Amino acid sequence: MSEEKSLGLEIRPAVDADAPRWDEYVRRHPLGTVFHLWGWGSATHSAFGAHRRDLIALDGDEVVGVLPLSACRRFYKPRTWISAPWGVYGDPLGDLPSTAQALTESAVERARADGVPRLELRCREAGEFDGFVSSDLYATFSKELPATPEEVMPGYKKSERRYLRRAEEVHGLSFEEGHHHRPALERLFLSSKRALGSPGLSHAWWSALEEHLKDEYTIHAALKDGVVTASTLTFHGREEASLFYVGTTPEANREYNATKFMIAKCSEWAIRKGYRTLDLGRSRQGTGAAAFKAHQGFTPKPLSYQYALLNDRATVPGFNPSNPKTALVRKVWSKMPLKVCELMTAQLGRFLA
Repeated sequence: MSEEKSLGLEIRPAVDADAPRWDEYVRRHPLGTVFHLWGWGSATHSAFGAHRRDLIALDGDEVVGVLPLSACRRFYKPRTWISAPWGVYGDPLGDLPSTAQALTESAVERARADGVPRLELRCREAGEFDGFVSSDLYATFSKELPATPEEVMPGYKKSERRYLRRAEEVHGLSFEEGHHHRPALERLFLSSKRALGSPGLSHAWWSALEEHLKDEYTIHAALKDGVVTASTLTFHGREEASLFYVGTTPEANREYNATKFMIAKCSEWAIRKGYRTLDLGRSRQGTGAAAFKAHQGFTPKPLSYQYALLNDRATVPGFNPSNPKTALVRKVWSKMPLKVCELMTAQLGRFLA
């Protein structure tokens, strides 16, 4: 497609040569996240075969806006364009609201010309999107951190403080960080997702993250008698750390409250690193995961996901674990051997953006 002019801007597809100034822009924008970085799109392309459709807005040689987009596969259907697929936040970023709007309009025009049935914007902040249908299926959970690590524990309810003390003093959990814990996180995350009746993430994804975004996250682990019982990956933001992937052994929470322990320890770590808030990512509203996060003191905020339905057959996606139609699939998946889940996840993961 030829270059477009809108509101005095040049909006065009981004290319690899744009990567340094793209990331520079994302890092200084208030809504910029790891999911907006060039490396995220590179990782999704490498692991899942998502075709990049990123748009960049220029005023002369100056970057004034970006929209991370990828064309993602669907079972027996045309590709869907998604902002920051396999991520949580994908707002169009612009110096001005009009710039973000121009990027969105350009994305719709290009998607329609390419025969795409649906364009999905994963917005953290609500905005005006003409012709889009919104969904409030998900909420995100974050919490302001105290000024010092020593203030983390007193910030919990008395009953929660008791669980946290027992995790460390009675059960002997210890807390470590390092990329060498990636194999444990990879294995435990897959096992945890299987228990919920859901595919995990493929080995290709963890490798792609390490290749393209290794400096953008830290892996932590909770150990019991020297063995990893729980592990998590936390993305680095400008002022916010995002605890994104969590994997545990079957007994980790039942016996040791390992996830609660890791959240508390990650909070202390985040404060030492200079972060002001901790983000636990998204959960479907009304679920046990959402209730757990709220109980830990994290405030829910509905996500403003937006969908442009570009033909008469397009619909807002409804295939998720909350859908009763998935009940049998989830039950069968939770009973499968882990190795089978791993093999099937490698094939299915590319369709579950």
